[in-house]
Amino acid sequence: MPVVRNLGRAASQLLQSWGCGCGVSIVPVRCIGVSPRQVASDASFHSVTFSESDHPRVLITGGLGQLGVGLAKLLRKRFGKNNVILSDIRKPADNVFYSGPFIFADILDYKNLREIVVNNRITWLFHYSALLSAVGEANVPLARAVNITGLHNVLDIAAEHNLRLFIPSTIGAFGPTSPRDPAPDLCIQRPRTIYGVSKVHAELMGEYYHYRYGLDFRCLRYPGIISADSQPGGGTTDYAVKIFHDAIKTGKFKCYLRPDTRLPMMYIDDCLKATLEVMEAPAESLTMRTYNINAMSFSPEELAQEVQKYVPELQVTYKVDQVRQAIADSWPMNFDDSNARRDWGWKHDYDLPELVTTMFSYLGSDSRIAQAN
Repeated sequence: MPVVRNLGRAASQLLQSWGCGCGVSIVPVRCIGVSPRQVASDASFHSVTFSESDHPRVLITGGLGQLGVGLAKLLRKRFGKNNVILSDIRKPADNVFYSGPFIFADILDYKNLREIVVNNRITWLFHYSALLSAVGEANVPLARAVNITGLHNVLDIAAEHNLRLFIPSTIGAFGPTSPRDPAPDLCIQRPRTIYGVSKVHAELMGEYYHYRYGLDFRCLRYPGIISADSQPGGGTTDYAVKIFHDAIKTGKFKCYLRPDTRLPMMYIDDCLKATLEVMEAPAESLTMRTYNINAMSFSPEELAQEVQKYVPELQVTYKVDQVRQAIADSWPMNFDDSNARRDWGWKHDYDLPELVTTMFSYLGSDSRIAQAN
């Protein structure tokens, strides 16, 4: 790291100039959280624009989660198949592996991640590696390593190589003392899960790196995300995905939240669209580095009623998971996303009826749905 090496040389020269004349060996050390870049004190917003013939070179970490594969598909359509590299520590399915470039990338391996960025001339980085809320509470040490130490590696590399960096935040970044209906962009947060704490840390560190080192950091607080082509991944809002799979497979659904638990939600296509839009927005249009985005807000009971229009015999029962219920009760019931709509023109396409129709159209024409139709 240039900063550490420069400090080491200066200290060595200073110590050698003292009367003893003894040489002192300085060992270079990479310090987590210290940016390897030296930036002028008057550094300001910077933004790289790309013509059609000069698309960004994109790396997506944690790419085999709920959002990574869909984001890669969207970005490849926009920027070209070979300009978007999907990465993860897991083995991809054949359809993912053959759909475009895929590499192994462990965000806790700083050297390997740095080599990937350099060797592939990466200019945009989407950092999706994280353990979600309920999973993180079950393994706090691993969540701390992935969500915080991994973040520091990504921030340092992005700053060193002048990347445009996107890190998603979440509804989980709010806590029980936050305004709940709606939660604005700027307010008290203080979450009570390691996932939420790590996301507030990411928001603040990204903003700090932006003002301190000029890093082009951009962040969206996602509500609960619903998609048809991925299984529930351990999040508190995943009931809103599971209900569709259970309705088709068994006609029975057991919900782990109370029927009146209202939370903000979004269909995945809106989520991916917002992510690309904020990354393409001119830097001068952004009045902040982290924005709320929202589409709809509903409870398990309201979602079940909409699903039963397609599967009338769906049986819904409730067995409350106290851990997940406590998490949900600490989160906002709705998001205020007026700043995103004003600054870069955010507008969602899917409300609850459109969401349910789209989910069933993707998940297939099961006999129950065919009979209902």
